Amino acid sequence: MPRPAIADVPNRLLAAMPSRERPRLLDRFESVDLDFGQCLLQPGDRINDVYFPRGSYISLILPQKHGASLEVGLVGNEGMWSVDVSLGADTSQLRAVVQGAGSALRMKANLFRQELDASAALRGLIGRYTVVILQQLAQTAVCMHSHFIEGRLARWLLMTQDRAHSGSFHLTHEYLAYMLGVRRVGVTVAASALQHRKLIAYRRGNIEILNRPGLEQVACDCYAADQLSYGQLRSGPN
Repeated sequence: MPRPAIADVPNRLLAAMPSRERPRLLDRFESVDLDFGQCLLQPGDRINDVYFPRGSYISLILPQKHGASLEVGLVGNEGMWSVDVSLGADTSQLRAVVQGAGSALRMKANLFRQELDASAALRGLIGRYTVVILQQLAQTAVCMHSHFIEGRLARWLLMTQDRAHSGSFHLTHEYLAYMLGVRRVGVTVAASALQHRKLIAYRRGNIEILNRPGLEQVACDCYAADQLSYGQLRSGPN
């Protein structure tokens, strides 16, 4: 079966590769379907594969010894997981769970390291993306300590919509608690406030964005900072 052209592979990070290098790079990938709730890595697991989501998106969760776990990142078709490989890491420090089912491109980690060694363009692109991820992690830390729950929830809902490419998606109470680092009662209060303002509809884990501009106004400044970081990645040298 012939491999898909780059136009049929909607991973924006791969699409940013120079056209002369894309076909050979794509030839090293296999297409896989990721299932909702599928755990790709646990903390301490060896990183055997890297994933470039297409229609799927992956939640990055930091387990806590005492208290609830916390989601610290979200990767969709704008990026890849695990970027740790490019930094020489062999094991994961985070739990990676599929939050949105769909397709992805997968490559063995050792092959990806070979590609990084062989391509200056790929090294540069992944290096810039790594900076974006580090900025997102730092922004999340600021967000946790500086902003109200309602604004933080609005930020994560917008981030999820960006990666789901849909105005409606499924988020469990448990996952919403991961997103915010709060108890489920805090999730209920924040979601109810957004629903009362007719920005979202939320019922049994099913969320529909009713008013995105309004939700953007409620979201904390961290969402705009995230968007700026990704904009700088896209405008960087190819």
